[in-house]
Amino acid sequence: MMPEKKIALVWFKTNLRLRDNECLFNAVEENDIVIPFYCLDDHLFQITAFKFKKTGDFRLKFLKESLQQLEQDLRKVGSGLVLLKGTPEKEIFKLVKEYGAQRIYAEKEVAPEELCTQKKVTDKLLGLNCSFSTFDCRNLFRAEDLPFSLELLPDVFTAFRKSTENKVSIRPVLPKPLAIPSPPIAALNLAILNELDSTDIIADPRAAIQFKGGTEQAHQRLHYYLYETRALSIYKQTRNGMVGERYSSKFSAWLALGCISARELYEAIKKYEVAYRANESTYWLVFELLWRDYFGFCMQKNAKRYFQRSANLQSMLANTDQFNMKLNHWINGTTGVPFIDANMIELKLTGFMSNRGRQNVASYFCNDLCLDWRYGAAYFEQQLIDYDVCNNWGNWAYLAGVGNDPRTTRYFNIDKQSATYDPDQVFQQLWLES
Repeated sequence: MMPEKKIALVWFKTNLRLRDNECLFNAVEENDIVIPFYCLDDHLFQITAFKFKKTGDFRLKFLKESLQQLEQDLRKVGSGLVLLKGTPEKEIFKLVKEYGAQRIYAEKEVAPEELCTQKKVTDKLLGLNCSFSTFDCRNLFRAEDLPFSLELLPDVFTAFRKSTENKVSIRPVLPKPLAIPSPPIAALNLAILNELDSTDIIADPRAAIQFKGGTEQAHQRLHYYLYETRALSIYKQTRNGMVGERYSSKFSAWLALGCISARELYEAIKKYEVAYRANESTYWLVFELLWRDYFGFCMQKNAKRYFQRSANLQSMLANTDQFNMKLNHWINGTTGVPFIDANMIELKLTGFMSNRGRQNVASYFCNDLCLDWRYGAAYFEQQLIDYDVCNNWGNWAYLAGVGNDPRTTRYFNIDKQSATYDPDQVFQQLWLES
């Protein structure tokens, strides 16, 4: 009697790559047949409790491009991408039955909504004798490699950094599969994919960068920033800039969807340091990856704290008209504060904003407008091409004083910030021109 073939599904989520993908790597190593799939969750197209879209047009466009690239890459190694749309627990249940899959490989989740979706899927699968395995595809460090349990994760980033950098080994990048043993998979469902397109998006010529999704674009950007321009060598001096393509790495959008991994970036930085010498700037990009890890681990440790209202909030919810007026002025860049307005217009028209801009508009929202910070975070969730649940809600909670290292206020003096980071008002003139 021939042994039963091992059949597995690989659920792509925010790990849209073949290289350094633990889900895919392990699935190919351990099974006879592997079927990759992506599920466009109906939840992505809904309006949140804060009255914003869960996923805005800029992010949907970037997702479409990334999925198209993933499909092409999978075809090159003998596979393809099954594209589902609907409620994950229902659609995945049907896929498991169709292929007789015995195991699903998926990226590990840490945020409440994503964990809820995962639980619905695993509960639905109970009667099908299909196991569910998760793997960490997001971080530089693995949680099990940390020198402490997540319950003992430091409440301050500096303590986390000192306990980990140069002390915790970063695992090597996993190779992409040379071949994936898949059954015939139909071409990508363009009817579903085209629903992600929006005619409302017009590329603004003032944008710092024109983002395009996918692994190929991620590695082109990496090569440009490291080798064509060697901008990495001056990153620490330019990272607070606000105009142009080179002032920061702009890797965040590709990291957010996993078109490139944190470990791949780390590997590239280390190779660059061998070729062109390590300095404070090359270190600083690794430093930023540590911050990204930290927010991920914080979310995993205690997610609820990153979605709660500030205790000292002077809520405007009692006066709905005044609340909506302030909120809309902030969104549309009509507050009358030029530095804030310029940043918000850039975000509205491009789906991107500099790190310096994000800190200032969040501080203004929380401390000057005295609005519920969660509305600001929810608007960012809708609008940002590089939205990452851990980074976005973690940063906003940090600014609002409800996250780690809580303080009553983290106030940015907007006039001082404007004079320091846009002294000649080049950025403001760029985005406030009529």
